[in-house]
Amino acid sequence: MKIWKTYVSLMLTLCLLFGSVGIAAAATDTTPGTGKHITILHTNDTHARAVESSPAMGFAKVAGIADKYRSENPNTLLLDAGDAVHGTTFATLVNGESIVKVMNEIGYQAIVPGNHEFNYGSERLIELADMMNFPMLSANVKKKDGTRLFEPYLIKEVDGVKIGIIALTTPETMYKTNPKNVEGLDITDPTAEAKVLVNEIRSKVDVVVVLGHLGQDASSTDTSFKVVKEVPGIDVFIDGHSHTVLQDGLVSDNGTLIASAGEYTNFVGVIDLWVDGGKVTKKQATLIDETEAKDIKPNEKVATLVNSIQKEQEPILKEEVANTAILLDGKREQVRAGETNLGDLLADAIRDVSKADIALTNGGGIRSSIEKGIVTKGDIITVLPFGNQVVTLEVTGSDVIAALENGVGSYPEPSGGFPQVSGMTFSIDSSAAKGSRVHSVMIGDKTLDPKATYTMATNDFTAVGGDEYTMFAKYTTSGMYGAMDEALIEYMQKLGAVDIKTDGRIKEAKAPAVEPEAPVTETPAPTTPKPETPKPETPSKPTPSKPAPAKVHVVKSGDSLYSISKQYGTTWQALQKLNKIKNPHWIYPGQQLKLPAAS
Repeated sequence: MKIWKTYVSLMLTLCLLFGSVGIAAAATDTTPGTGKHITILHTNDTHARAVESSPAMGFAKVAGIADKYRSENPNTLLLDAGDAVHGTTFATLVNGESIVKVMNEIGYQAIVPGNHEFNYGSERLIELADMMNFPMLSANVKKKDGTRLFEPYLIKEVDGVKIGIIALTTPETMYKTNPKNVEGLDITDPTAEAKVLVNEIRSKVDVVVVLGHLGQDASSTDTSFKVVKEVPGIDVFIDGHSHTVLQDGLVSDNGTLIASAGEYTNFVGVIDLWVDGGKVTKKQATLIDETEAKDIKPNEKVATLVNSIQKEQEPILKEEVANTAILLDGKREQVRAGETNLGDLLADAIRDVSKADIALTNGGGIRSSIEKGIVTKGDIITVLPFGNQVVTLEVTGSDVIAALENGVGSYPEPSGGFPQVSGMTFSIDSSAAKGSRVHSVMIGDKTLDPKATYTMATNDFTAVGGDEYTMFAKYTTSGMYGAMDEALIEYMQKLGAVDIKTDGRIKEAKAPAVEPEAPVTETPAPTTPKPETPKPETPSKPTPSKPAPAKVHVVKSGDSLYSISKQYGTTWQALQKLNKIKNPHWIYPGQQLKLPAAS
């Protein structure tokens, strides 16, 4: 039922948003394929869910599924579409090395780095890539000199069939990891890179596979849909990033099969290809979940390896640090789209430790719920696996509003930037245009003053512009208060048995209508009329009404400096200089950009 609901929801989204792209559900084809049979198994967005915890199957079961398919068809590959080495304490306590060990044992044959692969920094990512027994690939992650950080593609020969695997990373990585983690790097247009590379290898291979961490979110600019629409010649696109469940895949107008396997090892994707005479004669996709895999035996070596790593970490993770009388809600779909009690608790904790006026933290930084009862250090680290620090900034009221507008720009669609707050309340008018949705902002019991300065506690990810909170990047850090997980533990201990409920900090409500000011009628003072001096009459010429040139552009979702410059007949460089924008890629919905004076 869960798969079906996800599938129906996705198809409705496709009909509404991508009807012109030509994406359709893959039809069930019962005709036999001709030629050699190739199986591609795939995972994505596993986020270090190494241990079985329904519906997550865990890595030992994933390995068992791979064993089964390899035994039935030696022509089997296993690929990962990114966001594998970070997400739970199993990975974060050793900066991802545990995941590399397990993936090596399972026998993966390629991975594309997702945005979360960069969470330990690019230098650590290179170290992890060197530890892998299989290649990390990405065509569009580049150094400032234009050279690639990784190989762009791999040509794999399977039973005489040549398979080209091109890898693409989401440009959103530049703000969906701490920007410090990608210093010195650029992530270029994946569609442009794909065009070049598909043309380069198409004549050299029988099958072209794109392994992409791009996703299918309506709020994203660079999606798998965009690539397959604009780049012909791709046989299969294996997707990640949006955690999308595609039970039987989707097919584009130009015949590309798009596959995605959800998240957290809840599914293993299976793509079957038949290749005859250098051409794909048939292709189909499906997913395996825990129900279908119930009779598949987990791989014993992988299970033993996972258990040994867990035992090494037990003393740290089992330490009891707090207690909660209720479930603390950190579900992904909740914290990214509204106020939750765990969001309130965390925002309160960082405001408490810093003694700030207000606090704001991104919902996407909360990665799990906390069950009722005893809370261990492992529970806290699972909720906050990024190792972020609590910092304070001295922020103007106008930038507080800009930050809130940025955070709710996709509302009610979930977004990692959704703000969980403390010390303030606000309302969202979802019917209003992006950039104009936030209203009724209160700081304590007073209306926010756009010109006032407030001490804001946040995390070091958003403080430097992460999740498009670029309005914060211009501020110097005014205080540092240790790790977020430590702040949360300390605050929970201060509360005793935690019993926090949401208290209406964030509401959805129509913005109040602005009452027009009544005209002021003044009684003119009596004056003595002066004799008028007659003037010679001159024929009057009608003055054509000319609209005043625009002075400000309010950024909308999907805008870029380049598109805005074309709209107003200027250049993006002129806009960047005039508005003192450090990074021309970082503008946000609701931001007001000055426009050059009309010449």
